[in-house]
Amino acid sequence: MTIASDVKQCLASLKGIEAGLSNLALRTQDKQSKHTLHETMSVVHEIVTDLKKRVGELEREEAQYKGF
Repeated sequence: MTIASDVKQCLASLKGIEAGLSNLALRTQDKQSKHTLHETMSVVHEIVTDLKKRVGELEREEAQYKGF
């Protein structure tokens, strides 16, 4: 696997984690748990945003990685 495909795979995994946290936050009744899940989801979202930027950089730097 190339670095770009590894980064994209990591990005996909993090998006899944973010969706899972969102789902748990919606289903839980405990306010503290809901708050903690939302905070964690927010942190994961920031990481996803940063990783998307990195994927864009990789694609600009190395044209062969575009579209993987």
